[in-house]
Amino acid sequence: MAREKGRRDPRGHWLLLLLGALTLVGGLLLAGYAHGVVGESTQHEYSKDGSAPAAVADGGPVVNLSDGTPKSVRAPRRTIALTFDDGPDPRWTPQILDVLRRHGAHATFFVIGAHVADHPDIVDRAIREGNEIGSHTYTHIDMASSSPWRIRFELDLTQRALAGAAGIHTRLIRMPYSSVPDGLSAPEYRAAQEAGRQGYVVALTDQDTEDWKRPGVDKIVQAATPRKGAGAVLMLHDSGGDRSQTVRALDVLLTRLSAKGYRFTTLSQAMRLPAADVPAPTLDRVTGTALIDGQRWSDRLTGWLGILFGIAGVLTTLRLFALPLFAHVHVRRVRRERRRRARSQHATGNVPPPVSVIVPAYNEEVGLAATVRSLIATDYPAPIEVLIVDDGSTDDTPVIGARLEREFANVRFVRRPNGGKPAALNTGIAHASHEVLVLVDGDTVFQRDTIGNLVRPLDDPRVGAVSGNTKVANRKGLIGRWQHLEYVIGFNLDRRMFDVLECMPTVPGAIGAFRRAALTSVGGLSTETLAEDTDLTMAICRAGWRVVYEETALAWTEAPSSLRQLWRQRYRWCYGTLQAMWKHKRALVQRGRSGRFGRRCLPYLALFQVALPCLAPVVDLFAVYGVFVMNPLTVAGSWVAFTVAQAAAATYALRLDGERLRTLWVMPLQQIVYRQLMYLVVIQSLVTAVLGARLRWHVIRRTGTFAEGDPLPSRVGV
Repeated sequence: MAREKGRRDPRGHWLLLLLGALTLVGGLLLAGYAHGVVGESTQHEYSKDGSAPAAVADGGPVVNLSDGTPKSVRAPRRTIALTFDDGPDPRWTPQILDVLRRHGAHATFFVIGAHVADHPDIVDRAIREGNEIGSHTYTHIDMASSSPWRIRFELDLTQRALAGAAGIHTRLIRMPYSSVPDGLSAPEYRAAQEAGRQGYVVALTDQDTEDWKRPGVDKIVQAATPRKGAGAVLMLHDSGGDRSQTVRALDVLLTRLSAKGYRFTTLSQAMRLPAADVPAPTLDRVTGTALIDGQRWSDRLTGWLGILFGIAGVLTTLRLFALPLFAHVHVRRVRRERRRRARSQHATGNVPPPVSVIVPAYNEEVGLAATVRSLIATDYPAPIEVLIVDDGSTDDTPVIGARLEREFANVRFVRRPNGGKPAALNTGIAHASHEVLVLVDGDTVFQRDTIGNLVRPLDDPRVGAVSGNTKVANRKGLIGRWQHLEYVIGFNLDRRMFDVLECMPTVPGAIGAFRRAALTSVGGLSTETLAEDTDLTMAICRAGWRVVYEETALAWTEAPSSLRQLWRQRYRWCYGTLQAMWKHKRALVQRGRSGRFGRRCLPYLALFQVALPCLAPVVDLFAVYGVFVMNPLTVAGSWVAFTVAQAAAATYALRLDGERLRTLWVMPLQQIVYRQLMYLVVIQSLVTAVLGARLRWHVIRRTGTFAEGDPLPSRVGV
């Protein structure tokens, strides 16, 4: 209707939404990188192409490749360098540190940088208690199959995490999936050379206990015990799964070998090398702290998103099952009510009441004539008058309205200055002659039986308003088909539920019947919101009237034909609904019919039409994240189950409305494009409302689906 001359809707919030989206994506990418591939992999296939040079394969377990020439060393007799891979772990690493402290022993912990960022306090404790830290890359990558830049990136991230956690850098590295020197393949040796060029001393092992397989305490102790008093570098694990056997085996090993004169120390001390831990520069400490804080934030983010994903899934599933259930109850109730009305009509011979139909028109030259002609062509047996209220149109709407008034005796044309749709409707109500009023948009066409079906529920004196069944007429294109599904599945299933619960929030402007007494009791239509139909319906419900849904009262309307026009329409609808919800919020705490309406309707709208759409893009993004980072089968299974449930509900809704099922083929695309558009509309509307901006009226351009003289649609095929 009218364009409002207030402040324009804000544009700056798009920048805030973009920054929020980038922050969210960045957090998910960091969490996905840090934890998507972390941990010991029992499925890893070692690269066996070639072997390392004999100087390495036949040498000691600690190799220096910094100058290109391999130099290796071994542990002295009765000296054991304890090493632990894959930590720190919040459960097992502290237990291992407790055992070491109890025995006065020390060890070298080859840590994963992502775990360091998650548990910096454990790294700090290990260093304070005299232990040593080495690098095990940031995400436990297979260095043999990684590019040089990825290796450098992983090692640099690990150093920064150590700088932020404990203020140190390390000179030691153990490559993930490496073991004894003679098991080193050619690709693994090339990766070791790259680490050497970065200044690292590469640590292998003399005895791989394979404790990650959990073979039992005795076997771990046996695999860790050197032969004939020899020194050794022992490989154990303090993360990556259940390490209870490792903890118990360590206690047994320390007790048994200490009694035989073995000493347990760090790798550097055992090999008489310079200390591996060196102070980190101040800049690295700052960036390391930022890395740790960022990863902790991303971990919390993914945790909360996981919770929201579960909540959204449960709520959506409950709604998918509840709506068809309420629809079934509604169908049975309507059938009983129709039989009751038929008996009453037969017994009393009730005469249908005369009806005044009000058509507000602002620049409706394209479809106004078709709308009025469909109203005149009704088979309703009682008198009907049609009032066209021109709201200051700037096109040929006044010319068409005047011509229709001359052509039909029961058509009246009223002109008024532009004041908006609510003002135009109030003008029509004031000029109407009858007590039953039907409000119709100027782009809507009725069938011959629509008016009779629409006003029939008003036989019940408790009913103050009736919502008709709006159908999308221009549904040949993809956008039209999407809206057709939304009207049938979303709007109409919701209306059946609201009818059963007696808390109808909206009688659509396209088709609604009202008792004049109901309109008078709430003071007519208000100009305080942009969703005047929702505002009016809520007020009528709060005033104690029943508002019902009549699915047989069909109205064919022209839906927006482009995404831009659709956005403008839904933006106004959503923003106006938020205004109406806020205006009627006191219904939540009131008593009587108003309170029942408020406590049944407003929480549902807030949950499913505001909160859930705001969360849905985040949930969808998390689902995509889960496919690549989490268990893809679980995520895919959840999506399939949701799609099947939605398709079942859609099938039932289409059958209730007598629609063809072949429209369901557009549902997958609707989930990808249309649903996201509707979510963004809700988010923009909510941000606009929170910012306190005043949204102007968005005029929708008509394309002339119902040209003058076109026949009325009986069933518009798809």
